[in-house]
Amino acid sequence: MKAVIMAGGLGTRLKPFTHVLPKPLLPLGEHSVLEIVISKLRDHGFDEIFLTTYYKSNLFESYLGDGSKYGVKIIYSREENPLGTAGPLKLLDKHLNEPFLVINGDVLTNLNFRELMDFHIKNKSDFSLVTKKIDLPMDYGVVYSNENNEIHKIEEKPKLTKEINAGVYIINPSVIDFIPENQHMLMTDLLQELIIDPNIKLYKYLNEEYWLDMGQIKDYERAKNDFEEGKIIL
Repeated sequence: MKAVIMAGGLGTRLKPFTHVLPKPLLPLGEHSVLEIVISKLRDHGFDEIFLTTYYKSNLFESYLGDGSKYGVKIIYSREENPLGTAGPLKLLDKHLNEPFLVINGDVLTNLNFRELMDFHIKNKSDFSLVTKKIDLPMDYGVVYSNENNEIHKIEEKPKLTKEINAGVYIINPSVIDFIPENQHMLMTDLLQELIIDPNIKLYKYLNEEYWLDMGQIKDYERAKNDFEEGKIIL
């Protein structure tokens, strides 16, 4: 099975760490984030991995090689200009001839990727989006009242639970036709186009396993602690 890891981001919110290394190569214990992602993909049957790069792209190939030491084949795709989270897939159009997985290079999860692929195929989906429920804390007390402005409840700093895009997808090759050639495109923009197309089948897959988007310094610190505590399963 084939997987695409999006690793071309600048990692701006993780400076100064990313002055030296691109975000996916930051260490967790004795491994880099990217090595952990690759190992998890391999263990679930993904043996051909495409790595899209832009920022400090030469470091990825120097560090990972051809993938043989991880038991996979790694093919590199270098962007001349940043193409966003969907745009780079157009560069791989000729290689992606079967349903493939896409994951952001800064996402850590214990999700079973093989079960995700099985779900996609079973539902004859064109695009399957992994979601995750997260709690969003409120900084204010929330007041509830009736139509006569009589207060019947006040809740101090409640948490709102929302289901968010978890940065993992299974995509059919036909979807690449919706991506413009050599133009910046976000995955959310691609999704908006697919939603309005009556011929496209879109499904969500709720991830109830560990998940972390390592976007900011506080998230990286949490990832290091979670790895040391064994929450991130290798």
